[in-house]
Amino acid sequence: MSEQTCFHCGLPVPPQDEVIAEIEGESQSFCCTGCKAVCEAIYQAGLEGFYQRTPEGTCLAPPPDIPDELGLYDLDEVQEEFVGDLGEERDIHLLVEGIHCAACVWLIEHSLNALPGIIQAQVNLSGKRLHVKWHNNQVSLSNIINRMGQIGYAAVPYDPEAAEGALKRQNRSLLYRMAFAAFGMMNLMWISIALYAGASEGEFRDMFHWVGFTLATPVLLYSGFPFYKGAWAGLRNFHLGMDLPIAIGASITYLYSVYVTVTGTTTGEVYFDTVVNFLFVILVGRYLEAISKRQAVAATQRLLDLQPKVATVIRDGDETIVPVRAVGIGETVLVRPGERVPVDGDVIRGRSNIDEAMLTGESRPVAKEVGDKVSAGTMNGSGMLQVRMTGSLKKTALGRIIHLVEEAQASKAPIQCVADRVVPWFVAVTLGLATLTFLWWQSTSIELALLAATSVLIITCPCAFGLATPMSIAVASGLGAKYGILVKNGEVLESLSSINHVVFDKTGTLTEGKLSVVAVHLADAEWNSQSNAVPPDRIKALIRDLASLERYSEHPTAQAVLELAEALEINPSTTTEDFESRPGHGVSGRVGGKYLLAGNGAWLDVQNIERELYFDGLADDLDHSGIGSIRLAVDGKEIALLAIEDRIRPQAAGLIEELKAEGLELTLLSGDRKPVAESIAARLGGMEVIAEVLPEDKDQVIQRLQQGAKRVAMVGDGVNDAPALVRANVGIAMGSGTDVSIASADIVLMNAELEKVRLAIGLSRRTLRTIRQNIGISIVYNIIMVPLAMAAIVTPLVAAISMPLSSLAVIGNSARIRTLFKGVKPR
Repeated sequence: MSEQTCFHCGLPVPPQDEVIAEIEGESQSFCCTGCKAVCEAIYQAGLEGFYQRTPEGTCLAPPPDIPDELGLYDLDEVQEEFVGDLGEERDIHLLVEGIHCAACVWLIEHSLNALPGIIQAQVNLSGKRLHVKWHNNQVSLSNIINRMGQIGYAAVPYDPEAAEGALKRQNRSLLYRMAFAAFGMMNLMWISIALYAGASEGEFRDMFHWVGFTLATPVLLYSGFPFYKGAWAGLRNFHLGMDLPIAIGASITYLYSVYVTVTGTTTGEVYFDTVVNFLFVILVGRYLEAISKRQAVAATQRLLDLQPKVATVIRDGDETIVPVRAVGIGETVLVRPGERVPVDGDVIRGRSNIDEAMLTGESRPVAKEVGDKVSAGTMNGSGMLQVRMTGSLKKTALGRIIHLVEEAQASKAPIQCVADRVVPWFVAVTLGLATLTFLWWQSTSIELALLAATSVLIITCPCAFGLATPMSIAVASGLGAKYGILVKNGEVLESLSSINHVVFDKTGTLTEGKLSVVAVHLADAEWNSQSNAVPPDRIKALIRDLASLERYSEHPTAQAVLELAEALEINPSTTTEDFESRPGHGVSGRVGGKYLLAGNGAWLDVQNIERELYFDGLADDLDHSGIGSIRLAVDGKEIALLAIEDRIRPQAAGLIEELKAEGLELTLLSGDRKPVAESIAARLGGMEVIAEVLPEDKDQVIQRLQQGAKRVAMVGDGVNDAPALVRANVGIAMGSGTDVSIASADIVLMNAELEKVRLAIGLSRRTLRTIRQNIGISIVYNIIMVPLAMAAIVTPLVAAISMPLSSLAVIGNSARIRTLFKGVKPR
């Protein structure tokens, strides 16, 4: 009587524990109630196609236990550690237990996408991770995790540290298999020496063959298991994977040696040593690849290392050391001299200098006192600080950086998708060439045919082809993060390399974005801020009223007016009413009974203000000098003009010159008057100018350029430039990485160094060039080595040594991307 197997997982069903259920009108046996429940859930959801993709007897397992107390995962206090934005639309990465193959990926994605409220569900098979986006008011996180349990998978929020531990365990397992193969290889070497020395002709021939069989069999089963597992997973899903040729080559050589051993024929030789040797060498190559990959993507771990694991919290007057994740919003954290700040927060007591180089690239420490903000991962100086935590660990500036780097390294560029489609055909051609080689040589010698075909199977290397793109992207994104260039995904690197037009926002990008009032002009008087003279009382009164109005505005010119008032020790009035702000035009309001209006000339005309011609001429003169102005009217009459200057960044002129030398077209985009923008452009070496553009119209300018067959990169400050950054082929935001720039831009520059724009473009071009070089290395290697193997010039052992070398060559070539930043200091 044949043994009964579970309909779901394929494991044997103990007669005493058999569970029966009716599935599609037929009685089926299950090994446990968990498998029965999972199978019923799959059929009820109409996803029975899973079983066609997963034949019986495969490596499925009974469903893991569903996490207890699922309701806790619906609490915002719990989700804030793992969910980026606690709004109506949320997304999370889940670590999934029980994923085995592409069929599991299909089942999870189709099952979740059928749930109302799920926006998107994507599974990363290699990382065993599930990325889910959902509407929180339609479906809860606990329902999502429970649904995963119903179809046979246990899911928990993804923890990077846990994932790092899993990677270490995988590498350790690979090391054990390699060591076991080395043990077998060393012992088989003595057997081989004995046989080659003449034992193959004597009475001990069969004994040595059986000893070789005894040593090689466990090595093949244990050390060769990853190759068989990978080959079977590919075949089960109708996908020819990279492990299939290796598994076939090892199996055929081993089975032929078993045939010679069992039959005792004297016409053939055994090749147990060859099987073990090339398994060992390939495992060495795989291990070196794993180590190299881990080093290449170590940027995430280096960033994680900046985040302290514990914090000293003041609770009820006592100092308590707790894990950082256990610190609640509003709690007070003590930061001693020389410690890293564990959380984002506000200083509530103490004074110190903070080294913020990891965020801003600024090498000099920044003074911090009560009321100032500090960021997690920055280094405290010589003072003691008490910090009130203002945001969850996930929402710190450092947390956002880590999230961006992880997303970039897990992404795929379009060129990689092409490579992924080519690999199965590559393997199919390999199998065909191996078969042809065997048929060609069998008339000469069955052993020669076997070894030549095995060499072809081993020496062809789709591994290098498959590594060509992901290794380059992993190195580039990690390197960019180290130097303050955060790239969202691999597609951005490919898009940026083809950019032919760069648009710069003026304020905050080419200029420092910090405006200052350099002069105040009345019709019959003026005051210059560069002089040491005290302004007349009339001008002081005017500045006081204007500051009272501008304090309600967030525009940079408003900040300039307020700073001037503070420098002159002028306190703004408190009687401001009917404040109105019109972006791109100006502000208005009633101050102390007077109606004030401040803005550009067009704004005054719209409001039917009585104009002063003297100010028009003065504004034109200032515009041609690259100095802007705001006009002030009181009770319907223009009475003053304030000259406003924004200094050009020191690196701007050099950057413009370098980009023009590379053949890129450049445009300066500004909301300022055209003469001001043209003056700035002229001082930078000249470029096209598009001026007097309102913030909401900037994306339309980008769209018009794209309609003219331009591939546009937009460089802005990431706040009012957000629509344009989204519209551009590639959006590059200047800033600290803590504002809307992360959501809007494709690349975020962590500091204000314009030089990083050129480096970002250079990084993208170097990355794409490296990808093409890697693909070329793989193709050239196979063009040279495959014919040698087919000609029986290369033995299986030499093939096993050569094959991982091509992968290591790809990894090494990808590492050369780092030379792009030679001489550049990390941020």
